[in-house]
Amino acid sequence: MVVCGDDALAERLAAELTTVYRERVTLVLPPAGRAGPAGRAGTSALLGRLQAAMSRTAGAPGAPQVMEVPVLDEAALAEAGVREAAALALVHDDDEANIHAALAARRLNPRLRLVIRLYNRKLGQHLEELLDQAAALAVPGLDPEALDTSTTVLSDADTAAPALAATAIAGTSKVVQADGLLLRATERTPPSRGAVPDPGLCTLALLSSTTNDPAGAEGSDASGREGPTLLPDDETVAAATGRGTVILEAVSHTNTAPPPGRLAGRGVPLGSLFSRRLRWSLAGLMACVLGLAVATWLTSEQKHPLHAAYLTLLDLFAIGDPALGEPTARQVVQLLSGLAGLLLLPVLLAAALEAFGTFRTASALRRPPRGLSGHVVLLGLGKVGTRVLARLKELGIPVVCVEEDPEARGIPLARRLRVPTVVGDVAQEGVLESAAINRAHALLALTSSDTTNLEAALYARSVKPDLRVALRLYDDEFAAAVYRTLRAAHPRALTRSRSVSTLAAPAFAGAMMGRQILGAIPVERRVLLFAALNVAGHPQLAGRTIAESFRPGAWRVIALDTAAPGDRLPDLAATPTHEGTDRPGGLVWDLHPGYVLRPEDRVVLATTRQGLAELLGRQPRLGVRPEGT
Repeated sequence: MVVCGDDALAERLAAELTTVYRERVTLVLPPAGRAGPAGRAGTSALLGRLQAAMSRTAGAPGAPQVMEVPVLDEAALAEAGVREAAALALVHDDDEANIHAALAARRLNPRLRLVIRLYNRKLGQHLEELLDQAAALAVPGLDPEALDTSTTVLSDADTAAPALAATAIAGTSKVVQADGLLLRATERTPPSRGAVPDPGLCTLALLSSTTNDPAGAEGSDASGREGPTLLPDDETVAAATGRGTVILEAVSHTNTAPPPGRLAGRGVPLGSLFSRRLRWSLAGLMACVLGLAVATWLTSEQKHPLHAAYLTLLDLFAIGDPALGEPTARQVVQLLSGLAGLLLLPVLLAAALEAFGTFRTASALRRPPRGLSGHVVLLGLGKVGTRVLARLKELGIPVVCVEEDPEARGIPLARRLRVPTVVGDVAQEGVLESAAINRAHALLALTSSDTTNLEAALYARSVKPDLRVALRLYDDEFAAAVYRTLRAAHPRALTRSRSVSTLAAPAFAGAMMGRQILGAIPVERRVLLFAALNVAGHPQLAGRTIAESFRPGAWRVIALDTAAPGDRLPDLAATPTHEGTDRPGGLVWDLHPGYVLRPEDRVVLATTRQGLAELLGRQPRLGVRPEGT
């Protein structure tokens, strides 16, 4: 296995492949003297974190081999052993660098399994098709099943965004999509002391939180018994009274709305063209004009209403048609109409100026409105923050963004969605106050700097001690120390931390092993995977009933694909397109415990990282703490 990258995801992925799957890994990094984000400090820190991760395992001889190359070209890939490798992961933060390397790697080894990190979703789909076609042409007899996993394009931001958004909002479901269905996992707190929450369809995890300690320990893989328990059996769940749980709550169909038109999201709402005061002024004048038209109709000799309206407009716009020889009432109405015309002129001018100003500022960022409360303050609009912003807007959650860089990736999205945004350094006084942090529901700090996220959390808590805070933190030990400190200082406030690389690395590793990872759900600082797996070749599943195949703490079958092998979707995570006809079969979630799994079946598993490695015939290295212990 070869991993090429320049940030924390490369380190996590290399450690995952080495410690969990027991693979020989070559880690290709930029040189330590290279300038830029991946320069000396970044590479040194990456190597330090990798050594620290590997030192926690007893399998030191199996540590990844580290190479430093100035340019990731065809020669560098050949030197890294791509010609003989089973899989290559390209996880640089630069999409263009990953694309160039993927094209070169496919020329070197057409049978190579490629896993590419790309932020651009549409480009990723096209690249996946192109590289699969290249593999099929280079190797005409390539197995179609192998071709399905030949190229996989993933985004760490897309993998982590739903989980990060959910941590900021109490009660929000964590969602994984499979075969056009939404699998929802929800945190449940015990209804009372000594009680067990409703298990839903099944219990996926027991949390460290209890009725006496609602915050819990926010445990990670190194937390031992203080952390959460993944995939417990029924007896463990029944005995765990007073503990919070993560349950499989419901399965529902996705809403496949038609794609928006070309101008969707680009226009300005009509209600925002004019201020409320101006709209009331226009409405009052229109009512006045209507009343004058009725009065003209009643006082003039012309009895037709349209003629009366015409005369009113002539009077209103001072078009010469004096009411000479007309009754006094008609002359009075004409004078009033002229006066209304004089009043209408400044209102029309104000409307024109407001509309012009609205269109001029349509491309500008909105300021947080006065009186805003109950919103989420999102700090950081990079790749991850942009995806989380989109997710929060889909959920209908009010958001105020804070970003230091006015040219950040997420600024255009915030402008298009009309999301209030504060541009400024969060370390400066008054920036978080501008985002109305004192009236916010939660702070979601997602910058790439752990210290910036921590500084924002501490300052926000000084303004509002009971604020819900979700932090993006890389290191588990640092996260545990931060959690203990914030919990001691603010025992009634909820604090959560997540690592993007921890959420994304299992999906990338599973794709490198040729297994389809549908999604990852965080359970505190651990990760629960959902994977599609063919029963054939797995004695732990084949010939066993659903109940017998359940391995507590390792894996659990939660769905069965009833479609014939030729009708199955190659990618269950994609939304199916039936083109007007129903696909025969599909996923069945309500499984009978006595159903016997056959070799031709395909199942969806909820599994731990170690459980997936065991199903693949690989045992984790000694020193790696099993999930759920």
